[in-house]
Amino acid sequence: MKANILALGRMKQGTMNATETAYQTLLEQRKHAGEVVWYKFEGLKLRLADNTFYTPDFAVMVGDGVIECHEVKGFWRDDARAKIKVAADMYPFRFYAIKKKGRGWEIEEF
Repeated sequence: MKANILALGRMKQGTMNATETAYQTLLEQRKHAGEVVWYKFEGLKLRLADNTFYTPDFAVMVGDGVIECHEVKGFWRDDARAKIKVAADMYPFRFYAIKKKGRGWEIEEF
């Protein structure tokens, strides 16, 4: 008997996966606590080169007015880590990779 196997692929743009949805809950909690002023899912599209763009999962403005780009990952695709590093070198934002770890979150700064 042959099992049905489906490719996971990428989510439709503007649609959150389960990890991103869970992280949005954390951002809402931080917003109510006054740590986050504003955030938007896929709220920025940054040009890295001709025909090359990077869209962080969340654009976040923290309490001191600084804009941060939060990339929520279950795992890294080959080009994703390179793109966030290039973006961190080009733009005056803070860049973070956020990974679910147990009941908490692991954060890597670029």
